[in-house]
Parts: sequence; C-alpha cells; structure tokens
Amino acid sequence: MPAIVSSVELGSIADEINIEAGDEILAIDDNKITDLIDFNFYCKSEFLTLSVKKQNGEFEDIEIEKEFDEPLGIIFESAVFDKIKPCLNKCIFCFVDQQPQGLRDTLYIKDDDYRLSYLQGTYITLTNLKEEDKQRIAKMHLGPLYVSVHTTNPELRVKMLKNPNAKDIMEQLKWFREQDIPIHCQIVLCPGYNDGKELERTLKDLKSLKDTILSVAIVPVGLTQFRKEELQKVDEKIAKETLKIASKYKNVCCSDEIFLLAGEKIPSSKYYGNFSQLSDGVGTIRLFIDNFKKLKLPKSVKKETKLILATSYAAKTAIEYICKELNKIKNLTCEYVPVKSTYWGNNITVAGLITSGDLIYALKDKKADITIIPSVMLKPFSEDFLDGNNLNFVKENTGHNFFIVKNSNSAEEIVELINTL
Repeated sequence: MPAIVSSVELGSIADEINIEAGDEILAIDDNKITDLIDFNFYCKSEFLTLSVKKQNGEFEDIEIEKEFDEPLGIIFESAVFDKIKPCLNKCIFCFVDQQPQGLRDTLYIKDDDYRLSYLQGTYITLTNLKEEDKQRIAKMHLGPLYVSVHTTNPELRVKMLKNPNAKDIMEQLKWFREQDIPIHCQIVLCPGYNDGKELERTLKDLKSLKDTILSVAIVPVGLTQFRKEELQKVDEKIAKETLKIASKYKNVCCSDEIFLLAGEKIPSSKYYGNFSQLSDGVGTIRLFIDNFKKLKLPKSVKKETKLILATSYAAKTAIEYICKELNKIKNLTCEYVPVKSTYWGNNITVAGLITSGDLIYALKDKKADITIIPSVMLKPFSEDFLDGNNLNFVKENTGHNFFIVKNSNSAEEIVELINTL
C-alpha cells in the first residue's frame, strides 16, 4: 500500500505546506520510503525535499527547512507502505484461524512483520525473518522488538507453530543479543504443550540471555467456540502452577487473566515494573486502579444520574472497585454490567472481542442515563463492532446513550464526565 496521508497535525510543518489527507508521499530527497521507519529516518534533517502526489493527481517537490529532529506532523493510514510481511505459521492456538466467516476483512490478516513489532509493539515469531531483514535491523538498531517465543524447545516449537523454521528461536535470540537489541517476549500458555516443566525450561533459557530479555509475558490460550483443533483451557490448577513457576524469575509477569483464573489478587504495581506489556493484558487492572486512586472525585453531582460501566468479565476487579467508589458520590449511581461473550463462547472474556450483539443482550433489561464502554470494543477510528454493526445500531436496540472511553487504561475520562454532570 502507498504512503497515503491519513491526517495532518494542526500547526505542523505539513499543515503549513498544505499537505492534506489523501495525498501520497512518494519520496524524501529522492529516497523511496517503504515504511514509517524510512520516513522517520529521512526526516531527520535540517533541509529536505518532499515529493508528493496530490489527490488531484498533480506532483509536487516541496523544499523544507526545519530543526533536525522536528517532525513534519504527517499521520499515515498504515505504518508500512509496501506489503505487510505475512505470518507463515499455522499455530495450534492461532486466534485468526478460529474465527467464523463474515467478519470484517482486517480480522483475517495474519502479519508477522518486524517493522510493526518495532513501531507498534505487535508480536512476531521470527520464522519469516530474512537475511536482508536482519541486516536492516542491525544497521538501524531497531529495538526493542516483541517476540512470540512460546517455547525454546526446538521440536515443541515446530509442533506448536507447525513450521520447521520455528526451531531456531534460541539462535535467533542470541543473534539479537550480539547486536545489543533488546527483546520483550510472549508465551501463550497451552496446557499439555508448553506449561509445567516445558515452561520452566523456556524461562531458564530466556534467563541465560540476561539483559537482552527486557520482559516475559505469560498469557492463557484464548479458545473460542469456533475452534476446530482441540486444546485444553487454562484452569485454576494450571494457573496457580504457572504463577508459582513464574515467581522464580525476574521480569516474568503473568497476565491479569491468569491471576483471575487462579483466584489470586492482582499484585501491586511493583510486580509489573514499567508496565511494558499492557497490550497483552499484563498489568492493565493494576494500572487502572492505581490511576483511579490518584484522581479527585467530586462530593456530589447536580442531579440524580445513573451510570452503567459495560465491559468485559476480565475487567471485573477494577470496575467493581471503581463503581464502589463512584457510588459514594451524592446523586450518582454506578453499576457494573459484565458483557458475556455469547458470540465467541464463555472462554473469551476480553473487551476487545465484545460484539454489538453481546452488548445489546447485556443491556436489554438495563436503564441508565449514560452507558460507558471502552474504545477497544470498536474498530480504531470508527464506531464499528467486530460483527459489522455500529454504535448507532446498538443505540437503536437498547435506547442507551453511550460515552466511549478512549484510554482503556485510565479512569480519568470517566471522572471528567462526572464533573460535567
């Protein structure tokens, strides 16, 4: 896909030179740009020439003088401007492969692109990493990267990823150590495969790489009712065992869901360090609660108001605590409505997979002045749910007025809303 401008920051250089949404950036100083990494690299200059194809088809070469590190203020539709590097694995636990047909096209994209890992923190397996990729990573020192390790047992990793190239994971990680490029690791825990003794082995191997491994996140396998291959879910016993094993190692954190499955309390913020793996659900509950405690709540609101916080079962600990505190505010009533995943099945408990149908069902007998939902329920930069319906469809079928929280890791927007009541 070409380097299409999505938007321009007001008052930026791009705004001043009339770059607009829909324009295509062709090159910088005659250097072709294939991704955001190239764009950022070539923009680090006091003088540059931007080659642009305008929406009307006209071509312009625009000379720019600026501070060396001053950004142009251009936001692109995608972080990569050529083809996304596809995933070549057939992982036994792959979530994409256990989805039904008929959802939006982007949900079926399986990427394994080191550029997206560097730019956006997505996880890669390294099984499709070519020599020219390694040369670029080393030359530009692209790190940290986020790597789905799962296991360091070569034979087991081949079995789990269904790819013969998966066996070389330790050699690859050692190469990153030689290049002084740090790594965040992920382990999707699949009972009967990489738990127990195999998990011990993996964590010992990763420990041997010392400060190259910045963190290790352990998350339970997600199983939907559409899965064809039989896998065992992480139950209370396995969750407790996993917490015990992980506790022996520095910078190894289990996801919030593992603590909930084990029936254990969410640990203090010290456990999570710098919260480097929030996107994997590691520490989101603790961060949410701690951030909420820092906020000053009003003693009352002007008129009687009923709020509903509708989100996933995984967020139960945090949302129940917040509702308890908000109910201390005079004239305010707050209720937590957990949204059951009837679409994917009972084993899926995260907000990002809630459909419009799930939300409608959860709210069908509920009344509120404002219903609050997290933005992760919706497609980025839209009001579309996974099942193709939009927020207006939910409004029509529930009669609720919705407030969307953009930052799902903070309650600040909720408190700001309450201050307007």
